[in-house]
Amino acid sequence: MNTKSATYEEIYEGAMILPGINPWDPPNYVNDSTYWHEDIAFTIERSHKLCLDKPTVTISIPVKMLNLNPEDYIHVAAQDYILRTFKPYLDRLNEEIANRKRPAKENGKYYIYSPGGEVVKRNCVYFKEVERKYYQLRGYGGGKTYRMYIPDSFHPEEMPELHRPPEMCVNIMIQVQLPRPDSEFKKSKRMLTSMLPEAVDWFALEFDVYKLREAVELNKKQEEIRKWLRQSDCCAFIANGAILPRKGNSPLPAENAVPFQSPEQNEIEICGLKGMGIKKGVTVITGGGYSGKSTLLDAISAGIYNHIKNDGREFVITDDTAVKISAEDGRSVKNANLSPFIKWLPNGGDASHFYTEHASGSTSQAANIIEAANFGAKLFLIDEDKSATNFMIRDDMMKELIKREPITPFTDRVRQLYGEAGISTILVVGGSGEYLSVADTVIMMDEFYALNATEQAKEIYKNAKQTPAISNKIRESAPFQKGAFVDSFHVPSNQNWYCERRLITEKFTSYPRESEEVYSGTERLEISDMGFIIIGDEKIDIRSLHNFISFAQITAVGYMLRYLEISCKEAVSDMQKMIDDLYIEIENKGIDFIYSNFFNCERWLDIPRKCELAAVINRMRQIDFTGHII
Repeated sequence: MNTKSATYEEIYEGAMILPGINPWDPPNYVNDSTYWHEDIAFTIERSHKLCLDKPTVTISIPVKMLNLNPEDYIHVAAQDYILRTFKPYLDRLNEEIANRKRPAKENGKYYIYSPGGEVVKRNCVYFKEVERKYYQLRGYGGGKTYRMYIPDSFHPEEMPELHRPPEMCVNIMIQVQLPRPDSEFKKSKRMLTSMLPEAVDWFALEFDVYKLREAVELNKKQEEIRKWLRQSDCCAFIANGAILPRKGNSPLPAENAVPFQSPEQNEIEICGLKGMGIKKGVTVITGGGYSGKSTLLDAISAGIYNHIKNDGREFVITDDTAVKISAEDGRSVKNANLSPFIKWLPNGGDASHFYTEHASGSTSQAANIIEAANFGAKLFLIDEDKSATNFMIRDDMMKELIKREPITPFTDRVRQLYGEAGISTILVVGGSGEYLSVADTVIMMDEFYALNATEQAKEIYKNAKQTPAISNKIRESAPFQKGAFVDSFHVPSNQNWYCERRLITEKFTSYPRESEEVYSGTERLEISDMGFIIIGDEKIDIRSLHNFISFAQITAVGYMLRYLEISCKEAVSDMQKMIDDLYIEIENKGIDFIYSNFFNCERWLDIPRKCELAAVINRMRQIDFTGHII
């Protein structure tokens, strides 16, 4: 570090003067921002072009130092475990330098990503072969030691003792807020060259490879259950003993919570575990206020990802295509096929090519269902508290009063959705009995205890049918279904659930417009913690996308969207193919390849599901789609 400079440019340049192989060789001038502490590498990079005092440091530790075998580190759970076990070492460093009277910019601080209970691929820990240092210490006599430069023309057979092939390493990404420079950068140098390497040494020395293997085995068992679900007639599994309630707004399990226990009628055994299997079809979760019905649905939603030990939801496993669906007033809908839910539109509009800049609660929920179905969802999770009432139900009196109603309620389509498209639905319902007539299974929650109320619901429905006035109304509106409570006396025609849409890319860009035809020369990408992704001229509202698990996942979607926009060269593109191709690149290169320090966004990235990226694109207002019903 240059003590005459107020910046930290030197650590990024990594300028070195190294002697040659022989004492008489001229010195070599090298730029390399990777610094070495024995066999551990520390690569320093800019986090942002205007934020030089907060570098990103990637620590590369050879796997042999952690006693890892290839079968240990090929699994995502190994990366997740290393992240969680390395974090306490930085926490202790922060405690050592903490001064509550000073901000981090004056005091200095180490930053590492803090994950929730989910196990997902991230950019902050990954395994990769790392080129070894091309210089090493060598004595020339007189007790002196020099750094010796190994040139590009070096042949291993000439000096085999200097041969350093690439080595598999675990790479841990952190950030370091360097304190405001003092006269000699003493604290900054101590944080980077003394405190951090020492903490890494202790981490490697104390690393417990057996606990890592326990985490990997847990993840393997979770994957076995997922594989079983795909081949079975179930769409979700909740193990007995699972702790579903959370502690406040944290990801931690609530203390003194009632462990889950499956109703006897729904209990199954998978991989040696007993619990409640939720069969494909239509399942209603009901109960009084504060009974735990929404808590159960939230746990089922969380089950699309695997969880760590002691999360409480380790063995809550859900079809990983599941999507939470809600109403979303004001969203933009472009060329969506809403004909299954909208019979006609005013002024002769075409519901199979539905457009609006400000959707109502009912049309937005219909669009959310159709778009999710078109991107491969096989399970919908719906809570009546977050739904549009006129989309979910219409009782007999309202049907009697309103003769011309264009909206077909979800009660009339939920069974067709399963029978024709193979999409199951789990609903939380507490205020209407309409769904009791279309459910395959009814689970009633009572003070967080689950009871099977299917037979009781059948009896209630049977008694309702025996009342002439109610019976006639049921018979007029009941959809055809197999295995549910209603009779098969009305078979509606098949619905068109799918639409092959292609993205018109004219305004699919990260460059804001200066005028109608001219785009700015500077890209724009901002990720707001208020629930918006701002890119180009778009301000995308994602507050109703309930399946995001972290801000790092939202940040990743922002960068993925930007990458698609700058990569797209065709006037009309297949959105699904674009997304599929991007995920292939991520699999080959790692998620961090989409990151750019040009934008002042968070450094941490969690890989989202494809459907989350597609859902964000569907909410863009500037773009359009062309397509036809399949």
